[in-house]
Amino acid sequence: MRATPDAALQRKAAPDGEGPLLSVIVPVHDGAPELAACLAALAGSRYPRERWELIVVDDASTDDSALVAAEHADVVLRLPDRPRGPAYARNRGCEISRGDVVVFVDADVCVHPDVLARYAELFSQAPELSAAFGSYDACPTASDRVSQFRNLLHHFVHQSNPGEAETFWSGCGAVTRAALIDVDMFDEWHYTRPQIEDIDLGRRLRSRGHRIVLRPEIQCTHLRRWSLRTMVRADFGSRGVPWMRILLQERILAEFNVLNVTGKERLCVTLALLAPLLALAALVTGSAIAVWSLVGALTILFAANARFYHFLWRARGPGFLAAALPLHLAYYLTAGTAAIAGALAHVLFGEPVAPPGVQAQAGLRVEMWPPSPRRPVDHLWRRYS
Repeated sequence: MRATPDAALQRKAAPDGEGPLLSVIVPVHDGAPELAACLAALAGSRYPRERWELIVVDDASTDDSALVAAEHADVVLRLPDRPRGPAYARNRGCEISRGDVVVFVDADVCVHPDVLARYAELFSQAPELSAAFGSYDACPTASDRVSQFRNLLHHFVHQSNPGEAETFWSGCGAVTRAALIDVDMFDEWHYTRPQIEDIDLGRRLRSRGHRIVLRPEIQCTHLRRWSLRTMVRADFGSRGVPWMRILLQERILAEFNVLNVTGKERLCVTLALLAPLLALAALVTGSAIAVWSLVGALTILFAANARFYHFLWRARGPGFLAAALPLHLAYYLTAGTAAIAGALAHVLFGEPVAPPGVQAQAGLRVEMWPPSPRRPVDHLWRRYS
């Protein structure tokens, strides 16, 4: 029996025999057009359909997302009233899932046909593995340069760093049920909108001794269209600031290559912050030292990313590379300013706190549906007091 949007929860009959190995969870908020493509791609998976279940969690959408989900999903879970964020939505999906391994897929991606089969094979062959994630492919659907650059940057980073990982990515990632329970699932208390809830989950998994791997051959196509404005907003408020607050809260800023913050990335961010200051000094003073210092800083920054630029040249040509250079500089500059803002927020306000509405609702201690956001167990959320 197919799930219908008139019911908050309705499940198809379970397959005969053994239950599904995989539970695929797709959170969505007002994303009907992309969701249709996402679910069609999942329907084309080569992995036997009786071995996986599909759960779509509609996070208070005002469009036809629930109707679209009903075309393919075994379960459509509709959250009423107001959106509570992907961390909350994924957790509600996890609570009703049955698989040994939970696969998270964003509503704006189309997985390749072999993704589910690859995850099933990976976890079957490596029972000690707790989590794994893949990569965007190099063919995003949006053709504008900002979207292409953003996708190719993500693709290059993931393709260049296979193997053991210190973080997690929920765009196309999988976690065992046991590991999710061990770390109390996603932090729905602090992350009430799309931010770095998956990175936070990965950090808590690693802190508890769980093994995570990045498998670049597991790929999906990204459907999102980026603008320069949305890129800067995401890198600043949704990633950079909370990322820095995690590093400072856990006192791990000095560790090398933690949460993907490598020595090279720190150098590039520093140079990007220096560049506008040197440019301003050169304009105001006309100093040759300032001019040559600016040239030197940019030369080092671009040289440090030579492999990425060579990849862009081969993938899209010299014209695209020329347009991508200022976008990459803006990316590093945004990361630098976000790091400063995150450090100031840490000094002024301390540990991140949930929004007042979330705290007030949880403080009522009343059984309700949907449930109040749970505060994570302190020793699981942060390693240090």
